[in-house]
Amino acid sequence: MPGGMASLPSYHIACDLGAESGRVMLGTFDGQRLKLEEIHRFPNGPVRVHDSLRWNLLGIYREILQGLRMAAQRGHPIASIGVDSWAIDYAFIRGQEPLLRIPYHYRSARREAAFRAARNPDFERLVFGETGIQFMPINTLYALLADQAEDVMLLNTAERLLLVADWIHYLLCGRAVAEATNASTTQLFDPRTHKWSDKLISHFGFPRQLFPEIVPPGTVLGPLLPDVRAETGLSPIPVVAGCTHDTAAAVAAVPAQGDDWAYLSSGTWSLIGVELPAPLMNDAARAANFTNEVGYGGTIRFLKNIIGLWLLQECRRIWAREGHDHDYASLTPLAAAARPLRSLIQPNDPRFHSPTDMPAEIRAFCRETGQPEPQTPGEFARCIFDSLALLYAAKLEEMERLTGRKVRVLHIVGGGSKNELLNQLAADATGRTVVAGPVEATALGNVLSQLLALDSLPDLAAGRAVIRESFATIRYEPRPDDAWEAAHTRFAQLPG
Repeated sequence: MPGGMASLPSYHIACDLGAESGRVMLGTFDGQRLKLEEIHRFPNGPVRVHDSLRWNLLGIYREILQGLRMAAQRGHPIASIGVDSWAIDYAFIRGQEPLLRIPYHYRSARREAAFRAARNPDFERLVFGETGIQFMPINTLYALLADQAEDVMLLNTAERLLLVADWIHYLLCGRAVAEATNASTTQLFDPRTHKWSDKLISHFGFPRQLFPEIVPPGTVLGPLLPDVRAETGLSPIPVVAGCTHDTAAAVAAVPAQGDDWAYLSSGTWSLIGVELPAPLMNDAARAANFTNEVGYGGTIRFLKNIIGLWLLQECRRIWAREGHDHDYASLTPLAAAARPLRSLIQPNDPRFHSPTDMPAEIRAFCRETGQPEPQTPGEFARCIFDSLALLYAAKLEEMERLTGRKVRVLHIVGGGSKNELLNQLAADATGRTVVAGPVEATALGNVLSQLLALDSLPDLAAGRAVIRESFATIRYEPRPDDAWEAAHTRFAQLPG
């Protein structure tokens, strides 16, 4: 700094909501480096109500307020706050009623039924031609079709539909808008115009008033409401709609340079893709079921959404129910000691999306495909890791064919980037250098988009340079092993 003066640090709160947990994080930026500190963490997950899965959004909001109180008690001059969350799910609001119904979870069976009923070749051409979004039963479109069939009165009564992060922002500052990175996942958004697809909204007969104004990532929405300030002890700091979709936030924080890289946001889901300047919405992309979601600065996240560590999370849940608690730290060395490439599954097979007993489904898949069934937790974990690595390789090659772009480096960010075995297997299976980290990419991308909104950084490239300067990464180089070639062939022949 001129005259040897150091700039005062700025403080920013990132509320990062995931499908398993939520965190309130404090980001500190000194002009060159960014630090991140967890202030409050709380569990999250679906609640079963009358044979349906729902989200306890008011409980999530209560925990966020608790985190904001804890942040205020630190005494730092907070400059801004922003929320990111999983996509797709939504709340209805009307007048002074902030929640007209307990929101359904994206794994609710009602969406699967609506998805199956809606799909046909004409439907797919129409919807992909308008949105460029991959066809998955969890998408917002199918939840709305289920609402239309089961509760049309609610659709006609509600004033607005707000995705989860947008709903939290509405409670914090009173402004009901849709931020583009999250809106783009609904399969009702046109990534070419960055507007709602009025053609689809009219085609399906959805009430137009449900769909709020769309704002770009990095929009300052307004100050905290008086009741929130009284509840938390914070001043009227600005609420920033940054990259409200957690994957968009994670991609913003990828410490990459150039254009020869792909990203893998690794957690419950694995989202693997590249950053493009414009959507790719041709017949080949539709046939491959890739997706075009909005990123920071008008970029497009051209990606494939695949099952990730959900497979192992569900195995752990079943084992815990049986009285055997296996944490990730103990499972990884057991997987490393297990025989490699012994049993493979196709992670994207629908049977693995929401099973009642994941280990039983994995055993059944292996039995039906003439492979040895995993028996021990280590064998199950190795089967999952090997299969995910092979799926990453298949999707990278498919992505290269679709985009004409050569990928030389795969950046793995998110919680899954801590798994050294899976990172090395990803390098081995893909034949590409893997760069792992940062783990907290989602919260970091949230803070970066706040800094950009407040003009504390000039552009996203500068933000990524800050990430490289602030957080260590680990490189994994592919190890030569002829067994992978045969495994790729086996994997390609698996059903599902």
